[in-house]
Amino acid sequence: MKLIEIAKFTDKVAEVSSFYRQFLGVKPVAASPDMTIFINDGVKIFIHKIYEAGTGDLPPEDHFAFAVEDVDKTCEDLQTRGLMVETPPNDYYWGRSAYLRDPDGQLIELTQVT
Repeated sequence: MKLIEIAKFTDKVAEVSSFYRQFLGVKPVAASPDMTIFINDGVKIFIHKIYEAGTGDLPPEDHFAFAVEDVDKTCEDLQTRGLMVETPPNDYYWGRSAYLRDPDGQLIELTQVT
C-alpha cells in the first residue's frame, strides 16, 4: 500500500487552501470555490467543502487514501486479518474504492490503481 491522498473537509476552503499554499510553498494544481488540490512529494492533499451527504453518498470526512493493486483482494486479506471493511469495494467516478476505519474512527480509503 502507498499513501496517495490526504483529504480535508472544511467550511473554510479558501482559508485552509491559503494556509497550505503558504505552508507547502507551492501553488495548487487545481482549485475552485469548493475544493483545492495540492501535490506534495507525490501525495495529493485534497481540500474539499463539507457537503450534506445524500442517500448512498460517501460521508464528507477527513481521510487518508492508500493505493492498492486490487481493492477486492486487499479487502478480503484485511478481513481475514480481523479488520472490518465499512464500505465494500464499489466503482466511483474516480475509480474503484473501499473504506474502513481505524480504532480511533479515522476513515481510510483503499483505492485501486490501474
